[in-house]
Formats: sequence, structure tokens, C-alpha cells
Amino acid sequence: SLLACLVASSRADELADKGRDIFRKNQRAVVTVQVVVKMKFSLPGMGGQANESRQDVTGTVVDPSGLTVLALSSCEPGDMIQSMMAGASEEDTKFKMETELSDIKLLLDDGTEIPAEIVLRDKDLDLAFLRPKTLPSGPMTAVDLSKSAAAQVLDQLITLNRLGKAAGRAYAASVERISAVVQKPRLFYVPGSEMTSTTLGSPAFTLDGNVLGVFVMRSVNQKGGGVGMFNFRPQGLTTIILPAEDILKAAKQAPAAKGGDEKKEEPKESKEKR
Repeated sequence: SLLACLVASSRADELADKGRDIFRKNQRAVVTVQVVVKMKFSLPGMGGQANESRQDVTGTVVDPSGLTVLALSSCEPGDMIQSMMAGASEEDTKFKMETELSDIKLLLDDGTEIPAEIVLRDKDLDLAFLRPKTLPSGPMTAVDLSKSAAAQVLDQLITLNRLGKAAGRAYAASVERISAVVQKPRLFYVPGSEMTSTTLGSPAFTLDGNVLGVFVMRSVNQKGGGVGMFNFRPQGLTTIILPAEDILKAAKQAPAAKGGDEKKEEPKESKEKR
């Protein structure tokens, strides 16, 4: 019994050591993306409403030039919400929501605020790519997507995040496990449901230090959708880890930043066929 306890303690220490090493090497590749979100929505019989708010979401820098990836649904939730409500009732299918973004900034740990713009959206993969409007003064810490890894069911992962203003925007690390590996229609990983500091846009690493992917939302349209009767979860939505290889393919399509007012020209959408 004593030997078993010592072995378990040794394994826990080894996990913590590996996790801290991953944290030290990659923490500054995780940035807070601050954005002003204006949402307009309408429902039959209720007319239209609009509100505007400043929100913080998590992004992962994937190139030293400052190219940053985040979950599209974290800053433009309109499509996700419409998908969630689809099929709940005939009236809910007529629900419309539009999202307009402005004043996008990358907040760095030294207090620097870098104006940025969305240069590419991929709705199928739930990805948005940002670029600084002007090149940073020096290369930014970035996750190397080309050094990617694979994972199996019940594998442990280290995930990184940057907490909110109330927590001093501190960097955070969590331990997650893979609960499922989905092969079709494309490969992705389903994380466990434990409560951690991981959020959409957080990068996930295998214990060897290579990146597995980034947390995004997967949505599917289905009849009779809506929210489950007993678990209160949207039936057509789930959080997944999108493999780094898919993110790298999309990142290669990201154009240069235009600078100026990003409202004047619409960002491109990924043309990759899936």
C-alpha cells in the first residue's frame, strides 16, 4: 500500500513537472483578445433589439508576426445560437442574430495593447484569425503548429489560458483528459467535462510538449434540436479540440492585415473544401 502511494505520488510529481515546463515555454503565446461586440437580434412578434458590450476572449498566437487564432463562436456567437435554437419550435427557426465587431485589441502581459483586425473566418472549423494592424516591435512568442501531436482516449493534456481582469489576467494551466476521439467526418478530440480554467481558444499540449490543438465549438444542424429535457445542454453543440494540423492549413490562408478601419472591407473566409 505504501509502495502504491509512493508510485502515485511520483507520477503526480512527473505530471506537474511536465506541465510546468509546457507552461513556462508557451504561456506568453496565450493572449487576451478584447473586442467590442454589437449584437442585433430579432424574433417574430417581439421586434428587434440591440446591445453593445466589451468582451475578453482567449486567443493563441501561432506566428511570431502576431497572427492569432481564436474560436469564432467566442466573439461572433450568432451562428452558434441560431444553430442551438434550430428545431426547438417553428418560431425559433425565424430567430435572427447579427454580430458586428469593433475596437479589437491584443492585450499583452506587459500592459501593451495592440490594435488588431480579423483577416480570416472559417465557420466550418469555428476559427477566426487576427493580425496586428501594425507589426509588433519584436517577434511574439508563438505556438509552433507544425510540431503537432496526436492523442488517444484517456490521455492527459496540459491546457493554457489567461484569466480575466478580476484574477489579474494571470496565466493559468490545467490538466485535461481526452474522453473521445472522433474520426469522421474529420478528426477531432472531445475533452472531459471536468470544470477547469480551460476556455474556447485555449491551446492543448500533449505531455511531450507538442501542441495537440485548440479548443473550439462544434455545431451541427438537426431537427428537433434545442436544449435537452433533462441535461439542459444544447443537443447540437459540443466543445472540441481541433487538431493543430487543421489550424495550420487554415492559418496559411490568412492574408496580411489591411490596417485602418477593418469595417471597410470584409475579412476573407476560408476557401478550403471539406
